[in-house]
Amino acid sequence: MSYTQAVLLAILEGLTEFLPVSSTGHLIVASSLMGISELPITKVFTVNIQFGTILSVVVLYWRRFVQGPAFYAKLLLAFLPAAFLGLLLSDVIDALLESVLVTALMLIAGGVVLLFVDRWFARARREHVSHGSALVIGLCQCVAMVPGVSRSAASIVGGLTQGVDRKAAAEFSFFLAVPTMLAAGAYKLTTGLLGLEVGDLVRLDWAKIQAGLEAVAPQDLKLLLLGNLVGFVVAMAAIRFFIGFLTRYGFRLFGYYRIGLGVVLLALLAMGVELGA
Repeated sequence: MSYTQAVLLAILEGLTEFLPVSSTGHLIVASSLMGISELPITKVFTVNIQFGTILSVVVLYWRRFVQGPAFYAKLLLAFLPAAFLGLLLSDVIDALLESVLVTALMLIAGGVVLLFVDRWFARARREHVSHGSALVIGLCQCVAMVPGVSRSAASIVGGLTQGVDRKAAAEFSFFLAVPTMLAAGAYKLTTGLLGLEVGDLVRLDWAKIQAGLEAVAPQDLKLLLLGNLVGFVVAMAAIRFFIGFLTRYGFRLFGYYRIGLGVVLLALLAMGVELGA
């Protein structure tokens, strides 16, 4: 992976992570078009540049992260379903992440949902997320383990089903991204880049941990640092844009975009264009 490719992927991650368009789907397609989707560093990079994007949430909403224990209890409730299923189905998820066909189909299916979401939940007016709603949002987030669904879309729609208004649902989705993406990034960093297993960390096997750290190529570290920096800056702008756009216009345009992108991908696959495994 070159520095230029790293910057392009990081820009794409920063732009799409918090929009309901599936950042994972965009990164799968982009890395495939660049011809780097099968590189080990690419699979680590596309997950770990999320550290930069979640830092943007903490910086923009830092006052919300110094609230009382009720706020963190809600985040924990929403985070646990994804943490449990992520560990249980990690091999299945990794296999799905290699399928552009699945990504295209889910982009279209999710796009159709977004065309009607504003109408379905027009009466969603609650400006706070209860503990029960947080758990439902967390369960909905698990659907996004299928590439192309979009973690942001799944969790926001989950909030709307609980009567939470669009802005509050979107902001809670941002907050939930912090523990979710932090856990996913840390897992991929230790298993993919350092070659460790979770048990090695639990047992504090310092010999394996040190060996893993020593085996990391300096070039890979530079790529990850660059990607996180770019992702952080771009995500800051994307979050501000999304909240304003969503409050004013809703989800319909995102639905059309998803459907259009999914149809283009299916057409390319049908023509025999190589877009990945």
